[in-house]
Amino acid sequence: MKIFWVDARKWNKKIVTTALESGADAIVVDKGDSSKVHELGVIKTVAIDGDVKLGRDVVEIEINSKDDEVRAAKIGRKKMVIVKTKDWTVIPLENMIAGGAQIIADVSDSKGAKMALEVLEKGVAGVLLRTTDMNEIKKTGRVVKDEGRNVSLARARVTRIETVGSGDRVCIDTCTNMKQGEGMLVGNSSSGMFLVHSESVENPYVAARPFRVNAGGVHAYVMVAGGKTKYLSEIKSGDKVVVVDSKGNVQDAVVGRSKVEKRPMMLVEADAGGDKRVSLILQNAETIRLVKPSGKPVSIVKLKVGDEVLAYTESAGRHFGMKIDETIDEK
Repeated sequence: MKIFWVDARKWNKKIVTTALESGADAIVVDKGDSSKVHELGVIKTVAIDGDVKLGRDVVEIEINSKDDEVRAAKIGRKKMVIVKTKDWTVIPLENMIAGGAQIIADVSDSKGAKMALEVLEKGVAGVLLRTTDMNEIKKTGRVVKDEGRNVSLARARVTRIETVGSGDRVCIDTCTNMKQGEGMLVGNSSSGMFLVHSESVENPYVAARPFRVNAGGVHAYVMVAGGKTKYLSEIKSGDKVVVVDSKGNVQDAVVGRSKVEKRPMMLVEADAGGDKRVSLILQNAETIRLVKPSGKPVSIVKLKVGDEVLAYTESAGRHFGMKIDETIDEK
């Protein structure tokens, strides 16, 4: 996850409140101003006397020469370095990132932020935005939080649909209203997950709940923030899960609650090409939907063998939810 800091060293309450609303991770302030920020919201401050201390936890360096670049790269291997230049170029960033430095790029707008986040494909660790333009704060927040936020979805052809009896299933209620085509990636294995649609579809039997995904059995994996996975049984209030649309665009959603209830269950399996398999045990109910390649939801009670739905696949291997290179065969 990339870091988004906003500079408010010339105290401006509106800058701070807009930064808070735009998802900033911290506010850089002058000595003595941290308390003013904390009165407005719960967020870290970066200052000589802040939560993150300038000079101890993070260092600022202006790049005016090769020597400055070398010094920043050296320090950046041990602590965060805010890097700024008078005449900004990409090359110093590339050199420092290639050397393993943790760089916060000093930028003045969302375009500069996007450029810094794309350097060498890996990008900087984060950006520090200096601006008095409230729209730029909002735009940069979206750029930073959405940067690289896309997963590659594949077509998976359904090969098996079977009722399996009752089990404990998990509903995830988030603080985000999802739209048609949006849901969460859930699977019996971390190597293959279906895009399970949100309950945003109107129907005559129950009110739409666009904040909810009826995700599957307690044993299943769900993708969470940072590209990690968790068992559905572990999801709790305050966690961040990944919401994905039919084009693979990603955003994080805060979990408000999860509900575990015993319900009739159904197994769905699909072939995603080659030796890639996807499977999931879901509640057997018409309001539970997967997503067609067109982006339209399809109820699992109307699903047929041969139908195509969207899925995410990767090589198997997770250790405490983190992807690892390991030979593993989950069935």
